[in-house]
Amino acid sequence: MDNKLKPRNTPVQQRALEQRDRILQATLELLDQVGLDDLTTILVAKHVGISVGTLYHYFPNKHAIMYALAEQWLVDVAETIDSLEAEDIESMRIKPFVDLCTERFLQLYQRHTGLLPLVSTLGAIPALKTLNTQYRELIINGLTDLLGRIAISSNTDELQRLAGLYMELNHGLLLAIALRTLPNTESTVADLKFLNLCFLERAKGQF
Repeated sequence: MDNKLKPRNTPVQQRALEQRDRILQATLELLDQVGLDDLTTILVAKHVGISVGTLYHYFPNKHAIMYALAEQWLVDVAETIDSLEAEDIESMRIKPFVDLCTERFLQLYQRHTGLLPLVSTLGAIPALKTLNTQYRELIINGLTDLLGRIAISSNTDELQRLAGLYMELNHGLLLAIALRTLPNTESTVADLKFLNLCFLERAKGQF
């Protein structure tokens, strides 16, 4: 990690941990209110009710705060992948597999609605590009394994290609559903499941 993105100190006392969490939560709320471009450490400090100097005791700049938030996102993504890998995937047909994956990832996105504006621009922020690469690799590797376990293909290169397409197909719609930018959420979720089902059945049938 770039030294400019490292936290000033790693909190060990409960009070310090709570202060760090308040800074992260305030940043999430401000991302939703003012957006990424207008977010500043001054605004974050004011929102928390602390001085900028106190904030700098925890994080050296705005990007360090966002880096910490993005790391939290990656942890939850990894836990979601792990929860899917723990399922009896081999015994599933494609439709129940699609239903399970779509619901698990939707729950993930809905838990992080405040963070999604940042997640959607990870690749566009130079300081966060490393995390964006880790995020993509985490999703693609996890999906490659899962798609192999339901026998979509036996070719690893093809599975990775399909996993990348599956990720791109879902990411945009999951963002829109979680942020409620599309009307009739229930129908949109059903449409996403149908798209995923058609995509995987086509891939497995190779037509």
